[in-house]
Amino acid sequence: MKIVAEVLAQARSAGVDRLDAQLLLCHVLGRSRSWLLANDDAALDATQQQHLSALLARRAIGEPLAYLVGEKEFHGLTLQVSPAVLVPRPDTETLVDWGLELLRDAKKNPHVLDMGTGSGAIALALKHACPHARVSALDASDEALAVARGNAARLQLDIQLLRSDWWQGVAGQRFDMIVSNPPYIAEGDAHLVALQHEPVQALTSGTEGLDALREIIAGAQQHLNAGAWLLLEHGHDQAPAVARLLAAAGFSEITTRPDLSGTPRCTGGRSW
Repeated sequence: MKIVAEVLAQARSAGVDRLDAQLLLCHVLGRSRSWLLANDDAALDATQQQHLSALLARRAIGEPLAYLVGEKEFHGLTLQVSPAVLVPRPDTETLVDWGLELLRDAKKNPHVLDMGTGSGAIALALKHACPHARVSALDASDEALAVARGNAARLQLDIQLLRSDWWQGVAGQRFDMIVSNPPYIAEGDAHLVALQHEPVQALTSGTEGLDALREIIAGAQQHLNAGAWLLLEHGHDQAPAVARLLAAAGFSEITTRPDLSGTPRCTGGRSW
């Protein structure tokens, strides 16, 4: 049998980050990280060693930690994730925080739409922090909607989930705010190599990465109430292009917000 210190050394030699290895070990043992740090001489049985070795091998080739442990923290919520959905990123909390600022000044029961919800991260974070909002969320993937539905049930947050390819499933409906973290990476972008384990349909969108953003912006005015906001996450160099698309579609008060690293990450505008 091996002890904790030995398997962590094994993980380092395999090229796995120490924190990732510790978190995987906590997952396998069902223990906290503080327990792990205080018990580096604790032994793993054969089954635990086999399980951990398999997880370390998957992490060593770049599979996201969240897929290996089955969950990811986002905006104070623990969300279940699978390879059917993108792993929620801290940068996307910029979009949620902006949305919550606007909802504080909104009418009594604002109706919010999250487009391309994936795990439900944005929709559930908005509903959790703003319980009086009616939140709808759509996605074209049945597998993604199953993940979002499970998260909503486990967190006991009441959101409406719709299967829809962008605007197709919400014909005739209007909302008080629309938010989206759509696919925005250009096809063939070098960054995709590092994202190979995540669903490509949730990552790429045309040769410039702007196809989904164009489609959302083009249809948004007819789905927004007067003076309502459309908030969009985008790539690090796409803010000027998204701002131009919003202006061409008649949006006003166009604004860009930076993410935690200061990178322009979200751009929004107000409907006429």
